[in-house]
Amino acid sequence: MAGAEPRRAPAVTTAPPPPLVDADWLAARLGRPGLVVLDAGVGAHRHPDVRIPGARAFDLDGALSDPASPLPHTAPAPADLQRELRALGLDDDSTAVLYDGAGVYSAPRAWWMLRAAGFDRAAVLDGGLPAWRAAGHPVDTERPAPRAGSLTVRPRPGLLLDRDAVAAALADPGTAVLDARARDRFTGAAPEPRPHLRRGHLPGSTSLPFTELLTPDGRYLPLPALRARLAAATAGRPRLVASCGSGVTACVLAFAAHLTGHPFPAVYDGSWSDWGRPETGLPVATGG
Repeated sequence: MAGAEPRRAPAVTTAPPPPLVDADWLAARLGRPGLVVLDAGVGAHRHPDVRIPGARAFDLDGALSDPASPLPHTAPAPADLQRELRALGLDDDSTAVLYDGAGVYSAPRAWWMLRAAGFDRAAVLDGGLPAWRAAGHPVDTERPAPRAGSLTVRPRPGLLLDRDAVAAALADPGTAVLDARARDRFTGAAPEPRPHLRRGHLPGSTSLPFTELLTPDGRYLPLPALRARLAAATAGRPRLVASCGSGVTACVLAFAAHLTGHPFPAVYDGSWSDWGRPETGLPVATGG
């Protein structure tokens, strides 16, 4: 396309990155062939004035959510997802680093979508843009030139679940369904930010606000603390399904489970935006 960067020579394939990287790790590799930095900010952090140099927008409030769905933030169909990921310059041998402007909030959602698409060469930047800036690394105001990628989406089932699969999980004594929303939304004491939704939670689910897995400056807790908090919430159940308001911060929980070696984490793609609609007629619980 006009104005696009020329296609690069294939990168030398290296081992996938660790799933969670820090600002210095990224700074040491910035600009290397095959590295693609993606800003997955949502809401107030969408389309920021400054970005990590070279970062492209993984737009969860736009093209990286299903335009045909009435629900926010549900994953696009595989063909649509592949088109959008290629438009971000991703190839099968790329290394993607995902971040957001809140610290750790929506970047794990983008990471989880890539994993569900069969792409394992991705990492989340711990602490996001605030950690990058606090470490003294440069930011940029320019958008990079477009570059067409060639990534092939290979859907991996079982990572993003629909309503029926979550209903089955709630009835399974071996599955813990964890709710990443604030506790007052879980109990129904606080209204939902989407006013058409009912208050409360999935019957049989457990509250684990995503903020309880993070430090005050928006980074993940050390692994021992993550293991302890997830173990307390799952109560020894071997399978885990994470839910939230719209499937974004549920991925903070699911990503933490992945970090700690949990064998079967999954995410309710529609989350409360789906279950909590009055027209579904699905049961709702309130209180603790």
